[in-house]
Amino acid sequence: MQFLIIGIGALTLVGLAALAIRIYLPILADKRIGAFQNDLIIKHYSEVQLIYDQMRGWRHDYHNHIQAMKAFLVLGQEAEHLQYLNKLDADLSSVDNIIKTGNVMVDAIINSKISIAMDNDISVSAKASVPSQLTVSEIDISVIIGNLLDNAIEACLKLPSLEARFIRLYIGRHKSMLYISVANAIGEIPPKKEGRYRTTKNAQAHGFGLARIDRIAAKNGGHVNRQSEEGAFATEVMLPLPLFPKGSKPTINP
Repeated sequence: MQFLIIGIGALTLVGLAALAIRIYLPILADKRIGAFQNDLIIKHYSEVQLIYDQMRGWRHDYHNHIQAMKAFLVLGQEAEHLQYLNKLDADLSSVDNIIKTGNVMVDAIINSKISIAMDNDISVSAKASVPSQLTVSEIDISVIIGNLLDNAIEACLKLPSLEARFIRLYIGRHKSMLYISVANAIGEIPPKKEGRYRTTKNAQAHGFGLARIDRIAAKNGGHVNRQSEEGAFATEVMLPLPLFPKGSKPTINP
């Protein structure tokens, strides 16, 4: 009887240990990945803040640019004048290509990923606007967007034809929800398991991104929809927005 009790106790401890591992290991892994992604977001934030500083510097120098072009005209130096204009045009184009959503942290992650995509010959179409009042943290939104764009870039890089590579990003308000949509080219439709799309990344990547997006959406009362068709894959994420933004009052019908 004593050995039986000891055996049952040992099995109970083993069971509890296994349960603890199942519960806490994903949490620890998620925190580890979250910390890594948060560090990246802070880095991207700094990069975009630097770009904004450069934009302010360009506006500050506007008067000097005007004076320089007047001097070229007075001296009859048309070639030099045209060269100067072309240089300013190129500088201004680089500023205009920056996505400005109204949220600096989201701008940071989007512009960083778009830069990576364009460097890899991926055509990008992006339109994004983020409301000033949110119920979801900026970190959570940035992590969702970062993972979606990482997956889209990875899928496009698998395509040998550069002309076939594309990413379409849209972020905006849809009624009382923040709507995030990322569509991209794919070579083959991702596999499904138990009705859910599975990552096609290698074992070392573990595919934490898909699960992290789902967890963040569920935690904030949102939902995720994934669709695929021949040559394209799309993910939609809906996150709740404040019913009554700061400063507004609900309308009460008599």
